Amino acid sequence: MIEGLGIGATLGGIGLFLLGMVLMTDGLKQAAGPALGRVLTTSTQTRLRGLLSGITFTAVVQSSSAVTVAAIGFVNAGLLTFSQSLWVLFGSNVGTTVTGWLVALVGFKLDVDAAAMPMIGLGMALRLTGADTRRAALGTALTGFGVLFLGIGFLQEAFSIDGAALDLSGLGGAYFAVPAYVLAGALLTLVMQSSSASLAVTLTLAHTGSLSVTDAAAMVIGANIGTTATAMLAAIGATANAKRAASAHVLFNVVTGVVAMSILPWMIRGIGLLGDWLDLDNSPATALALFHTVFNVLGVLLMWPLADRLAAMLRRRFRGHDESAGQPRYLDQNVASVPSLAVDALRREIYRLGRKAIVQARSGLARLQGQPPLPRDEGYDALSGAIRAFSANVARASMSETTADALAKLLRVQHYFDDCHERGAGIGAGHAAFAALADGPLRLHILGLAREADDLLVQLDPAQAPFAPLSPQQSERFEATYAELKEALLAAGADGRLPIESMDALLRSFSDLRRTTQQAAKAARLLARPAR
Repeated sequence: MIEGLGIGATLGGIGLFLLGMVLMTDGLKQAAGPALGRVLTTSTQTRLRGLLSGITFTAVVQSSSAVTVAAIGFVNAGLLTFSQSLWVLFGSNVGTTVTGWLVALVGFKLDVDAAAMPMIGLGMALRLTGADTRRAALGTALTGFGVLFLGIGFLQEAFSIDGAALDLSGLGGAYFAVPAYVLAGALLTLVMQSSSASLAVTLTLAHTGSLSVTDAAAMVIGANIGTTATAMLAAIGATANAKRAASAHVLFNVVTGVVAMSILPWMIRGIGLLGDWLDLDNSPATALALFHTVFNVLGVLLMWPLADRLAAMLRRRFRGHDESAGQPRYLDQNVASVPSLAVDALRREIYRLGRKAIVQARSGLARLQGQPPLPRDEGYDALSGAIRAFSANVARASMSETTADALAKLLRVQHYFDDCHERGAGIGAGHAAFAALADGPLRLHILGLAREADDLLVQLDPAQAPFAPLSPQQSERFEATYAELKEALLAAGADGRLPIESMDALLRSFSDLRRTTQQAAKAARLLARPAR
């Protein structure tokens, strides 16, 4: 039962720890985001390298979710196979145990006044003097470290002032103690929405003697199982690959948790021997940090022979509504949490949007000439709306100047494609007027411009090879041909060779064609230009 002065220190300590984790993780993600992507694409060719990459980057950015999101993004982009990404995901589970070591080896030994407070002050100074730079991101992370350790100090104070501040002794009785403490750890993680915070509370309880090492170890198992609820919630409405990743995360922790529960007494004895062999101090918190690491390494060993079959099963299980025409294939809220990766996903989705706009225009051009229209690429409006909503969500996050510039550029590209799609629908409106034209120079002129425009639109399709911006010569030639045709149509209408209604219909069609080509060319120039 929580009572007395302990309630304020307990709640405040948990709140400060969570705030510190958020600041630290956000800062480190911003600082390491682009590098995270580059290294993951080159360091996952084998199981072991993928595993080490997942461990290393999760330890660096202090966020297994950021590494998971990166892995999902690269699978969606085709830069990683799902089988390769599994080892990054499993490695991230091991890498996240660094938080426990920080708490055990630094948090309980840190003088808050002498170290944590200066960290906060220095971190904020870096943040305030380095707006929109990597220095600001590192300042945010350093501030987070300080606030995190400040929270640990308050938790220690709470359990020292009131030993019953969170009294879990005797939970479950003699026969159901292990399952009861596993459940308590899972519930604590669900309530706080952070396995790291749950782990910090558990380590503090053990450090102050409120829990035995065995009971605390069971809570650590529960914390790992409880964190799967966050993964399952994140998978709702996500891409098929995000659902596969979340399922792999759940299976990893549940299978490992069940095995660890069944051999817990032997694991505790083994942890004691391993701690002595490594010459670690014999504090309960250090023993639990070691247990947390061994627990996740055990999970890797259990998954090693099962990974290929697991990947095949998850690929069969989750087939995407996200593969349908109007649904985003690369965007979900997990990716949105890392702006640099979100912008990469947004670019790939805008390529799909551009293809739909180009197909609309080429179908209108085919209809104008009386040819069978191209197969429609449906779902433009739904996909464009999803991109706008995703972009608005990403724009609310703090990001580097380079990432913000890339996001702004992609929003302009979407605007150009939206205009292409709207204008493309009007290109075929003059088909009746064209069909009524007799063979002659005017008809040949129209067919020549239509063929030239179709070739340019194929080149400007961002989802197909050979995608490239128009050269100045191509743009000038098309504008000259359009101007000549416009003059010929006006002359034919003026001297009665072409009914005024037919002239107007053809002028509107070719005006829409010209505008569509211009807007697609603007989009291509922006997509081909590297971010600053």
